Order: sequence, then C-alpha cells, then structure tokens
Amino acid sequence: MQFAARLESLGTESAFEVARQAAEWKAAGNEVFPFHIGDFNIPTPQRVVDAMNRAIENGKTGYCPPPGIPELREALADDVGKLRDINYAMDNVIVQPGGKPTIGKFILAVMEPGDEVLYPSPGFPIYESMIEFHGGKAVPYTYIDNGGKFLLDLDQLKSNITSKTSILIFNNHHNPTAAESPHDELEALAEICIENDLWVLSDEAYFETRYEGESESIASIPGMAERTVILYTFSKRFAMTGWRVGASIGPPEVMKIIGQLNVNDESCTNHFAQWAMIEALEGGTEMCKPITDELRVRRDVARDLLNGIKGVSVGSPSSTFYLFPKVTEVLENKGLRNCTEWQEVVLKDTGVAFCPRSYFCTPLLDEKEHYVRFAYAGIGLDDIREGMARFKAYCEA
Repeated sequence: MQFAARLESLGTESAFEVARQAAEWKAAGNEVFPFHIGDFNIPTPQRVVDAMNRAIENGKTGYCPPPGIPELREALADDVGKLRDINYAMDNVIVQPGGKPTIGKFILAVMEPGDEVLYPSPGFPIYESMIEFHGGKAVPYTYIDNGGKFLLDLDQLKSNITSKTSILIFNNHHNPTAAESPHDELEALAEICIENDLWVLSDEAYFETRYEGESESIASIPGMAERTVILYTFSKRFAMTGWRVGASIGPPEVMKIIGQLNVNDESCTNHFAQWAMIEALEGGTEMCKPITDELRVRRDVARDLLNGIKGVSVGSPSSTFYLFPKVTEVLENKGLRNCTEWQEVVLKDTGVAFCPRSYFCTPLLDEKEHYVRFAYAGIGLDDIREGMARFKAYCEA
C-alpha cells in the first residue's frame, strides 16, 4: 500500500509546531510566554456570541446553501465593497469555513499544473504548500528592510516573471513582517499584474486590524477588481479564530467555480455561525475598537521592550498584530547559524515562544539577516513584560 506522491509537496503551518513544543513545555510544569501563534486571548464580542446562540435556538443548525446564506453574502458585499470603494454584489461573494480555503480553491480555479505562481517569502507558508501540492511551481518574491519598514523588492519580483507565470499571491498588511504597501507601491504592483495578465490572490486577513491610517486593497486600483480574488476572514477582525468563517470575494465567474468546490469539499460553512457574522458586520469598526485598542497597547509595549534589547531592532507596524525584529547580532554573539535551532533553545531557557523566519516559506538563498516573529494577540501585558525581561536577560547574557 502506498500514499499519493503529491503528498511530498504538501507543507504545513509551522507555527503549530511551535505551539506543540510550547504546550509540551507547559505541560511539564514550565511557564510559557506565548508570542508564537496568531491567536487571541481576547474574547469574541458578546453581541456576536449572543447572535450565534439565537441562531441555534431558532433552528439554524442544518444545511444551508453551499455559497453561503444570501443575507451574509449581501452583507459582506456591502461591507467589503464600502471599505475598498468597490461595487460588489452577492454574486461576488462565496462564504468559506475560514480564510485558508480561499487559497487552495482559488489555485484550483485558475492555475494549470506547471504554471508559475509568485508568492511572498517570508510569507504565510500555506501559499507555498498549496501551489506545489496542486502541481504549480512556487516562485518567491521578497522584501527589503528599510530601517524596520519592509517594502516589496519590485525589481526582484519582475525578474521572476516568465511566460508561465499566471498568478501573484499578495498579502498587504503582511504576515509575518507587518509590511504595508504605500499607494505608489500598490500602483506599481498593479501595473505589473495588468501588463503580464496575472490573476491576483489578495490575502486581506488583517485589512481591518490597524492602529493608524487607513487600509488600501490592490483590488481598488483601476483594472484590478476583475482579476483579483480577496481572501476575507472574520478571525482577526473580530477575535474569533476558532469560529472558522471567512469568504472568497472577486469576479463572479471565479466565484461560481469556488462555489462548486464548496459543494465538493464541505457542502456548506457552519450555518448558525453565518447568522452571527451578519451581527458582527453590523457592529463593525465600533464594536471591534476595544480589540484594536488593546492590541495597540500591546504593540507599543512589546516594540519598545524589543528595541531595548542589545542586538535586536524592530519597526512600528500600523497594522496586523506581529512584530518582526532583526536578531542577527544576537545570533552571531551566541555562535548560532539559524533561528530555527535558536527558537527551541530560547523556549527551554526562558519560556518565550516565538516563530523563526524559516517557518514562513522557504528562505531565499541570498538572505543574510536573521529575523523572528513575535505575535501579541494571545498574550497579556503582564506576560509581555515578564517574557521580554527574560528574553532580554538571555540575549544580553
């Protein structure tokens, strides 16, 4: 008996590997400071929980339409469209059981085996995994560190485009670097996509998780809405990672295919949770303000403490809940070659759990600097301060 050969191309989300290590370390009686995974210790707004309970009581517990209930699709079209200045309708929206399903379904809908797909590295590892699992060639593009602010390396990206390139995967408000493209960078990227007739998957999981300024979608650039599918998720905006509700939003002809994949994959997304998402969208920004306010305080404290460690430097992101400090000097002082082995050492020496850069897609061969990701959505202020104090003591020892 053998397994399918394509499984050799299937990757994983390595943050869950750190989560496993941290859980085992904690179960052994040790203290853990969880900076490793993009999860919350902030509760979902009560208004949304109450709406879910009402939906259950009202019998919304059976099958529902595979594309999602019409009421939620209409609400998403209105909310997402207004925030991005795009005229979306219900036919532009297919509800998903979380954000991740959009990645694989979009690739299945528009990529032929052997096509080349541009994806960010560092970046969310499931991009690389799904491209290769479905028979594509994953081609990385990267970022330039401009004093703690990460910008796209557009020259490197353009140099990787060939006649076989069919898709660009783009994550503005980026995991793990928290990079956010200014308007001129978005325009330049859109021009590249239009000139080369590329489909675009725009991962906008953190579009609404921001502290200063306003978010902008590449789909809003003229000529882009008709070639762009947005990955939308409720998880980050409303502190509800375990609810598993999201959406694919884009051209109706692509949505029709993704809706058909829904039928084949999961029949439909959780029925009663969809009714609660309508309540979430009605509450909108004001309901989520306490979540963002708490995250902003955590960002400021964690950023300042990291910058107070000799050999560590990090910028101040305006969105996401990630910090991506450069730690090259610390590694050199410790005589270590990579952050992967270092992460395990730090966990056992200090209890501080974080993710090394190597967990965010395959590193490029010419990378010289070392980075790690600290997430702060799932750790309170007292633990941030204590964990950073231990991390500082370790780094400076």
